[in-house]
Amino acid sequence: MARELFGTNGVRGIANEELTAEMALNLGRTIATMKPGRIAIACDTRISSEMLKSAVIAGILSAGSDAVDLGVAPTPALQYYVKENNVDAGVIVTASHNPREYNGIKYIQEDGTEFTWEMDEEAEKIYKSKSFRKARWNEVGRILRDDCIDLYVSGILEKVDAEEIERRKFRVVLDCGNGAASFTSPEILKRLNCEVLTLNCNPDGRFTARNPEPVDEHLDMLKEAVKAFKADFGVAHDGDADRATFVDEKGNFVSEDVTLAIMAKYYVEQHGGGVVVTPVSSSRCVEDVVREAGGEVVYTAVGSPVVAKVMKEKNAVFGGEGNGGLIFPEHLLARDGGMSLAKFMELMALTGKKLSELAEEIPKYHMIKLKVECRDRKRLLEGLRREFPEANFTDGARIDYEDGWLLIRPSGTEPIARIFAEAKTESKAKELAEFGVSVVKKILG
Repeated sequence: MARELFGTNGVRGIANEELTAEMALNLGRTIATMKPGRIAIACDTRISSEMLKSAVIAGILSAGSDAVDLGVAPTPALQYYVKENNVDAGVIVTASHNPREYNGIKYIQEDGTEFTWEMDEEAEKIYKSKSFRKARWNEVGRILRDDCIDLYVSGILEKVDAEEIERRKFRVVLDCGNGAASFTSPEILKRLNCEVLTLNCNPDGRFTARNPEPVDEHLDMLKEAVKAFKADFGVAHDGDADRATFVDEKGNFVSEDVTLAIMAKYYVEQHGGGVVVTPVSSSRCVEDVVREAGGEVVYTAVGSPVVAKVMKEKNAVFGGEGNGGLIFPEHLLARDGGMSLAKFMELMALTGKKLSELAEEIPKYHMIKLKVECRDRKRLLEGLRREFPEANFTDGARIDYEDGWLLIRPSGTEPIARIFAEAKTESKAKELAEFGVSVVKKILG
């Protein structure tokens, strides 16, 4: 069955228009039908999140399961709670990095990982057929309340060299983007003896200060603050804090592919080899440094659930995506912005290197990422197969050239096509990206 409701990361849409309270109610019924028992739930800071969370809880209770309400929390904090406690599943209400009008609902397995593609497919069948469990009047579930923040923060600190980090007394500028990281990252830095300047660390679902996606063009305030504060580095999170992006001590944004490569190299060196898992959209710089360190790269389709699933299958030492989403398997098989923050401080503390110096060690490629409106995913994919029959169709179409590569793929969370182009020179990368845009427009008309 072709999935229509569930995308790369659960169900997403404009709140109260494309994702309604009635849908959230039935998504609550769906998860309680699939995973009856005790289900933990949390949400991000978006204006619509409490409304949708309440509807999901009502659905869970109506199917006879208990809901553990964790309030507002980062996605990885909810996932860590599910992994560490006796619960049968989890639900997070968030649209992550999407604009403020969007929201989403994502299911979590009992081990803290996101639902797989196949599990989402099963959930969609239940949702569409409305074959929900229905409890009798005296068997409806209960609402329980708990906290996952301290458990999550403590879990991170147990898995890094806290003593070395504390000794360095890092100066950090932290931009939580008014999202769920406001409840965790300031505490992580406080416990690690850092001197911190905070930006946008008050929860505000309107996201008035900046777009929730922590990309270069949205972080001018952070870059200026790092220079003014004479900080060792700056860090920014998305709306649900499963991603972290970095600014070096000079106020320069460090590309997400470079941060992925830095951490992949560190983990392979620490383990004396091993497998690193990453999507086909990741830069070649990742494979370059992993191979040089004695490791192996395994490529997957785009999406953190796929990366985590393959990491588990391959017993990978590390994994992640080129968007600031890094996965540390000893902690959680899921993207984790808080752990990324702590691990980068550990690396800098142990090596004595500045962030800019770590970035300089990574081979230089030029990558351009563009978006084009795409409201017909099927038509685009069919057209790409006609245009590029020899391409790699692991996810969208990846076309490799002698001096670069081009990836065109419809997004699983938004009505857009994403275009990735990479080459050794900026001009060639730009040429490939513009070609990708022209191909999409030609196919879609």
